[in-house]
Amino acid sequence: MDRRLLAIHAHPDDESSKGAGTVIHYSDLGVRCTLVVATGGEEGDILNPAMDRPEVAANLRAIRMEELDKAAAILGYTEIYRLGYRDSGMPDSEANHRPDAFTNIEEEVALAAMVSVIRTVRPQVILGYDDHEYYPHPDHLRVHDLALKALHAAADPDRYPAAGPPWRVDRLFAPVFSRDRLVKLHEAMVARDLESPLGRWLERIPEDADDSHVDVRVPIASTLSRARDALRAHATQVDPDGFWFQIPEDVVIEVYPWEDFTLLERTDGLEGTDGLDPHDLFGGL
Repeated sequence: MDRRLLAIHAHPDDESSKGAGTVIHYSDLGVRCTLVVATGGEEGDILNPAMDRPEVAANLRAIRMEELDKAAAILGYTEIYRLGYRDSGMPDSEANHRPDAFTNIEEEVALAAMVSVIRTVRPQVILGYDDHEYYPHPDHLRVHDLALKALHAAADPDRYPAAGPPWRVDRLFAPVFSRDRLVKLHEAMVARDLESPLGRWLERIPEDADDSHVDVRVPIASTLSRARDALRAHATQVDPDGFWFQIPEDVVIEVYPWEDFTLLERTDGLEGTDGLDPHDLFGGL
């Protein structure tokens, strides 16, 4: 089978912080990986002190697009589709009320664009977002909603006929940060007398939360280093001494060498998690 994976993300840098090691894993196996980025990320804060300069802020969208190209090459994406919408910013911000913000684009317009990409790429597996209970950014919520709707619309020959022949996607997954992963990494850091950056993240997740929503864990021991290189390529968004890099690679590989995914939707004829391979998004297809 000619395997194809389509990842749909809200902003430049999301592709390098959510499921990045997994994309490299599949690219290394010969899977054709395609990236969709909905916005230009104009509202993102410049988190790297070395890049916090007036000329960078004045040209942030263009710079973030350059960073995206570098990161996508490291991750092994064959192509990038930029939908071209404006970053919506956080709720109740000025940016959130702009008519060209992604969150305010008419649903039929945004959905038609996404369906067109799906029918062109013809993936068996899509990576989208969950409902972001712990980080309700409007653009992330919009990706979650549109990806679910686009999966079904792309298979319907009566919808968006100008977008090309219909295509049925087998599975839609979302990367998730499981409590088990956070706890194990946090405890490993504490046990090594290292400062853990994960305490504040654990505070967002109820102590009695379970990880029953984790359906597949993809191995990333061999891809973690490159995934971090891709994240570093987003120099405006990522502090090289910041949160993402405070847990040493050897600790991650020893304690939790996987990325976690939840199955949002499937159309491959099975119900629930029946027949899923616990370590392969394409398992059984």
